[in-house]
Amino acid sequence: MKMVHNPYRGKDKLCQGFGYPSDDAERVAALLGMCPVASETPLVNASDTAPVAALWVKDERPRMGLGSFKALGAAYVIARQAWDASGGAPDSQSLVGRTYVTASAGNHGMSVAAGARVFGAESVVYIADTVPESFAVRLAERGARVERAGADYAASMVAAQEAATANDWTLLSDSSWDGYADLPYILMEGYLQMAAEAVRQCPEPPTHVMLQAGVGGLACAVAAYVRKVWGEAPVIVVVEPTAAPALQASIEAGKAVIADGPDSIMGRLDCKEPSLIALNGLARDADLFLTLEDEVVNGQLGAMEGAGLETTASGGAGVAAVLDEAARDLIGLNEDVRVLCFLSEVPD
Repeated sequence: MKMVHNPYRGKDKLCQGFGYPSDDAERVAALLGMCPVASETPLVNASDTAPVAALWVKDERPRMGLGSFKALGAAYVIARQAWDASGGAPDSQSLVGRTYVTASAGNHGMSVAAGARVFGAESVVYIADTVPESFAVRLAERGARVERAGADYAASMVAAQEAATANDWTLLSDSSWDGYADLPYILMEGYLQMAAEAVRQCPEPPTHVMLQAGVGGLACAVAAYVRKVWGEAPVIVVVEPTAAPALQASIEAGKAVIADGPDSIMGRLDCKEPSLIALNGLARDADLFLTLEDEVVNGQLGAMEGAGLETTASGGAGVAAVLDEAARDLIGLNEDVRVLCFLSEVPD
């Protein structure tokens, strides 16, 4: 367990040539308002589970029937492109002939598959050899063609990039890197919907906001919106696996770095390289970067389940930090604080 205070808070961006994440939630809401399954997800009062004044948990498990906040990402990009292609009247034929390709270790691939299917496009999702077959089946049920490539997510992403180039397909990643930023920017904008809902639902502004991170898409979008609406007061804490501290290590180095390490049970957060847009946003907006060992998060999953918050280690990392005494002490959480967390996915 390690805590790093952010020395770049409110200062210049770390990654020149890349922008900050969007904070325009109104544009997202307008488009999602056309989707019949885009209903609001609940904010759960879980204050009885931790020694704090209030613990509010934004529950993304029912999001659009896909079981994850990721439903707001890739599917939103595809919907935007269907809107543009159809002149503002998208339907099931708007993207016929187009193929979207991505790599996924989890729910991002589901969002790509679902969005493509709605508007008539094809989808191809590359997964690593270590991804469970059950996930491949779920992707296929959503209409995706599933390809296995490589021992880890990085290798499957290389395969997806190569396939996009070879076949003239649209690469739709949830991360950004040199030469690839436009679509990830729009994708992260989609996540603003859950942030806007949480802000409306909270009875009063929280003193702390806990945001688990892989490449940083969820965390940077929510952090940007929190600063826009609630200003400088909330302490924003980014939570990563000890095995994959890509954002924390980049903050320490003052530049984007690859943080290699062993595999983590927080599989969806087990990302060794940050999104550069997300890194810019979090360097500006986040206060603290915390890493948690697998056993710390795993040790709190039972308590979460008992409180009706059953999820994966990835989906509950932010909540686990509030429930763990050592993490609370590092962050400075006491009986007077009000904490907002995000429960980001259903159990596997």
